[in-house]
Amino acid sequence: MQNQLEMLRIFKVVSDSANFKEASVRLGISPQSVTRAIKEFEELLGEPLFYRSTRNTTITEFGKQLAQKCSGVIEQVDALFTANKHTDKQGAEGIVKITMPSAYGRHFLLPALIEFSTQFPNIQLDLRFSDLIDNIVAEQMDIGVRIGVLGNSRNVARRVRDVKFYIVGSPALIARYGVPQQVSDLCKMPHTGLIDQNTGRMWSWYFANEPDCVPSSPVFSTDDPEAELQAVLAGMGFGQLPDCLVTKHLQSGKLVSVLEDQSPNPWGVYVYRPQRGPVAERVRLVFDHLVDVLSDADLYE
Repeated sequence: MQNQLEMLRIFKVVSDSANFKEASVRLGISPQSVTRAIKEFEELLGEPLFYRSTRNTTITEFGKQLAQKCSGVIEQVDALFTANKHTDKQGAEGIVKITMPSAYGRHFLLPALIEFSTQFPNIQLDLRFSDLIDNIVAEQMDIGVRIGVLGNSRNVARRVRDVKFYIVGSPALIARYGVPQQVSDLCKMPHTGLIDQNTGRMWSWYFANEPDCVPSSPVFSTDDPEAELQAVLAGMGFGQLPDCLVTKHLQSGKLVSVLEDQSPNPWGVYVYRPQRGPVAERVRLVFDHLVDVLSDADLYE
């Protein structure tokens, strides 16, 4: 059985043709399919649309009135689909919702997205900064950026770069307490701790050849990575921090990396979106832009 829109479309082509055979050629379907569709349409409407004879087909008065009414309807429906299908990049418009880690998003994604908005002013960006592990579908986000392990296989994800972790301290701290020679030395020295917003517990410190450990008596603890960085810069204690926060401070000498042979395996940075059918052009443009920005080797410079 044909759907009503398809029957209407077939009827309109038949009304503009000399007979069913000509209509079938224009539609690219068999004459029998045209005949069957018109018959179903007539039964649905409860009115004959054509007078048929062995020589020709003549549209009824009811059919003429219907043909006039449906012409604009079909054009509007076609325009609705072709508008999105053939929109060029500059014509893309609408809202794109993006979720991202707070510190990472503010430092590296926000400037890139502001630049993106100048190129595509018709795309409205709705940014959500959060370190919570989100459900991108439930929260109705279009795109997510996350650091760590991405467990949901139903997402379309791109691993765009690695994040390395360093144990760092300020020169003043090292002058007072010295350089730790092994992981156990850290427990005897002032250190900071980062609280996982998802669990309320302290994040573990990870090492290459030693068991993970949770900071036992941090002199400073917080759930904000940037606040922990400021505490480490102030010389309050050693901290295990990602390269995205400490690279420029290591280069300037404000921080010193220690126990480099114990650096853990890098974590991934992922740009991802729900796997839920066709992707709107505006979402594709933002997704590709974030992939390009985060893949830049000089991002942290």
